[in-house]
Parts: sequence; structure tokens; C-alpha cells
Amino acid sequence: MNGGRPLRAVLLAGVAAGLLAGCGIRATEVPTDFGPAPSRAHCSLTAPDVTTQASRGMPVQVFLLCGSSLVTVDRTVRVAEGATDAERRVLVAQGLLDELAKAPSPAETEAGYQTDVRGGTTVTGPRAGDPEDTLRLSTPPAALPGAALAQVVCTFSDSAAAEGDGSVILGGPDGTAPRRYECTDELRAHPGATEPPSSAVSDD
Repeated sequence: MNGGRPLRAVLLAGVAAGLLAGCGIRATEVPTDFGPAPSRAHCSLTAPDVTTQASRGMPVQVFLLCGSSLVTVDRTVRVAEGATDAERRVLVAQGLLDELAKAPSPAETEAGYQTDVRGGTTVTGPRAGDPEDTLRLSTPPAALPGAALAQVVCTFSDSAAAEGDGSVILGGPDGTAPRRYECTDELRAHPGATEPPSSAVSDD
């Protein structure tokens, strides 16, 4: 009689396992963590209120880092009325630098945006002998972190601070000759890992 008990226990265990499998539940020997799934950066923002932005200044776009690439976000910069073309270029460039250095908004942070550009960098116009659209930074371009330089190059080259041909002429605070930097598809896709293409320039 007692010999049937172990057999009965085995049969009951088999039935229980079959019921669990039928319910789609798999047996496991380790605890299962049912916590929330990790969030993923999606690099997408709700469209901004362009009318409201325009009331605060001139609408512009800056390049922020998201994942492993550069993505544009909308910003505004203020430009004094009556500024000459040369003054306007520098004012726009400084406004863009300031926007790049700002911490992303909560919504941008949640979407995965960040910036490597640090505050305190200033920009001036050309020196004697420079091409007229030269922008000289208070930090030499070569001294900027790779991703930060990519942000600056792509933001400037796509704005009223440059010629609008996908390039920008940048120099440092010293007398070193400025260079023409280009914002390429490769640079936008791999900032930091790819050096911004640059070439020597001469005064036209």
C-alpha cells in the first residue's frame, strides 16, 4: 500500500506540470523580475509651437547628440535690429553656441538628447587677412572634444552664420589660419568618431 504513494506523487506532479504548460506558464528555477522595461531613446519630440518661438526670437536649428548621431532641434536666437550682415553673422553664431551649451529640456532629455558643448565659449568675426565670413572661437576648434566640434560645425554650417553651402570657416583666438569645415552625412552619423573634414582657405 505504501509503495503506491511515491507513484501517486509522481503522477500528481506530472499532471500539475501539464496544467501549467497548458496555461502558457513555463516552470523556472530562478526568480523572475517583473519590473518595468528599460526606456529607449527614440530621438523624437513633439512639434514645437513655432508662433510662440518666433515671438522670442529668430527660429533656428541646432544639432544635439542622440544615440550615436546628430539630430536637429528647434531653438530661437535674438538678433539686434539694424545689425549689419557681418554683425548679424556673429550674433547668430554666438546665439547658436549659447543654445548648444544649454542643458537639454526635460522632454529632450527623456527623448535621449544631450550636448557635449560647454558654456563660456565666445565667437568673434574675422581678423585682418581672414575671409570675410570667418568665425573665430575663444577655444581653438582643434581643442574642442570631437563630438562638440561636430555639433558646432554642423549647426553653424546650416545657419545664417555661414554661407549656407554646408561648410563654415572657423579659427581660434590666436593668429593661426582659419580652416573651412564641412558637415557631411558621415559626420552627422558618427560625431566624435569622425573628424570634421577641413581644408585650408585663403582670403577671397
